[in-house]
Amino acid sequence: MSLTLDTYRLLGRSGLRVSPLALGAATFGTEWGWGAEQDEARKLFDLYVERGGNFIDTASTYTNGSSERLLGEFTRDNRESLVLATKYTTLRRPGDPNSGGPHRKSLFASVEASLRQLNTDYIDLLYLHVWDFTTPVEEILRGMDDLVRQGKVLYVAISNAPAWQVSRMQAIADLRGWSPLVALQIGYNLIERTGERDLIPMAREMGLGVVPWSPLAGGVLTGKYSRSDLTRADVVRDDGTRKAVTLAGGTLTERNFAIVDVVKEVATELGRTPAQVGLAWTLQNPGVTAPVVGARTPAQLEDNLGALEVDFTASQLTRLNEASAIELGFPHDLLAGDAMRAVTRGDLVVETRR
Repeated sequence: MSLTLDTYRLLGRSGLRVSPLALGAATFGTEWGWGAEQDEARKLFDLYVERGGNFIDTASTYTNGSSERLLGEFTRDNRESLVLATKYTTLRRPGDPNSGGPHRKSLFASVEASLRQLNTDYIDLLYLHVWDFTTPVEEILRGMDDLVRQGKVLYVAISNAPAWQVSRMQAIADLRGWSPLVALQIGYNLIERTGERDLIPMAREMGLGVVPWSPLAGGVLTGKYSRSDLTRADVVRDDGTRKAVTLAGGTLTERNFAIVDVVKEVATELGRTPAQVGLAWTLQNPGVTAPVVGARTPAQLEDNLGALEVDFTASQLTRLNEASAIELGFPHDLLAGDAMRAVTRGDLVVETRR
């Protein structure tokens, strides 16, 4: 069934309504070498909002703060109707170890900086951006809850953390009466499906809406790369370009190009683009609330929004799923087996000896 940006969805266990595609603002600003200038970023923002979009994703350090500053300018007239999500934990000042990390000092300082840059007095959704295996979870959760009680943050969430830690944090928040986590950001797409092992099932069980970042695998699923990029000598792998980032990330592989081949085939059958097929596939997962789309031009964003209109046949979904399938591993494969299901249902007589 076709969707629109104003086909709003509830975010996790909250009553917050968000669009089924979030606008990623990591491309707002050119400080990283490949983003959109202010005028172009404004066009992206206006296009998204005019279509009914209300869910915008940024972080305190995206494009060295320009992303938040530009959003602060763009949202002057419609701040209340938007859901602004930002993140903390990445280092804000090189050389200052306490300007990053999930701990309380970093949390409060980063939120204050985001409030100034976003030109607002509250943040709708605050993510812990990167887990560091160091800060006690009670310190994080209590700090987040304090900010909610102060009215500076409305909802809290987490990104890039192990499933066992997220579920532990949610249980502690519930037991202590602290603000629960309502969203989980993970890397999830046809190329990266390992979140299906534990992260996505955990999120559904614990009441977190899944908000995938990089739903097009850094552009690989758009079909703009080819197998020749694997061996090209003229590509500098550390020059700061998006292609260099993709090469360094190791996503250009034979396996992944085989997945892209199927994406292209399905796109041709549907009269759609590969990017639309890749995005639409993530929306088929009932645990997914809103993938984050990060366009650099209005044409790219227009194309991405077309994913909301894609309607797969059962056969096409099967082909995409089979081409990108992963092994779930233990204990998932064991528990999904016919024999184990039969044993737990009591369908098999099990001999016991004493």
